[in-house]
Amino acid sequence: MLRRAIFVAAAWICLVGACAAQTLSFPALTGRVVDEAAVLDAAERAALTEALADLEKKTTDQLVVVTLKSLQGTSIEDYGYQLGRRWQIGQKDKNNGALLIVAPTERKVRIEVGYGLEGTLTDAIGKYIIETSILPRFKAGDFPGGIKRGVEDLIQVLSGDAEEWQRRAAQSISPNITQPDDVPLWLVIVIVLLGVGFLIFCATAGGANCQALLQALLLILLSESRSSHGRSSRSGGGFGGGGGTFGGGGSSGSW
Repeated sequence: MLRRAIFVAAAWICLVGACAAQTLSFPALTGRVVDEAAVLDAAERAALTEALADLEKKTTDQLVVVTLKSLQGTSIEDYGYQLGRRWQIGQKDKNNGALLIVAPTERKVRIEVGYGLEGTLTDAIGKYIIETSILPRFKAGDFPGGIKRGVEDLIQVLSGDAEEWQRRAAQSISPNITQPDDVPLWLVIVIVLLGVGFLIFCATAGGANCQALLQALLLILLSESRSSHGRSSRSGGGFGGGGGTFGGGGSSGSW
């Protein structure tokens, strides 16, 4: 699949730049709302949690809100992709998970979408919600209001109004969103070949840094292979991801 090839190629770029060597830490999945940045009060978290639980009961889709203290030097796209896979949001057989990620320190927001919801919660819809519902409130310093409105819009989309939201997005946003499948295949091949060439050179030259890069690449490829067959669901009490996986789809914004 072209989409998968693109993200594997992107992983190679990160390895070439040594950014994949960075170890990210992730907050624990303690509930449907993980407010690490402490921008919500108890009542706001409770109201969001109830709305997200109702969504899952009606649709089986899992939507989780997370605010972060820091992106730890990486992009919100990379962090969101890895966080979705770490938490395994969404059902294993449907991959119907989504994340609303807010990083106040870096002034970034992202809607990360699982494989199974990419046809419903499209990049255009995500961008539309971010730009019209979330960012205006964030720019005014109203983080709870922006998160609440974003969640309300996402619930509407996932509850069956996706076609109407797609129409709104098409009318209101210029067609400047590049879909992953629009990336030329030749460019992906060139990137992959460059990455392979660099890694072969590293293997030949030796050195601890090159070995670390090769090990990191192997882990990424193994993870990609395992994800194509689904992941086992979590066990135990309380809220947890259902075993869903993510391919990097979604939309981002900043203020």
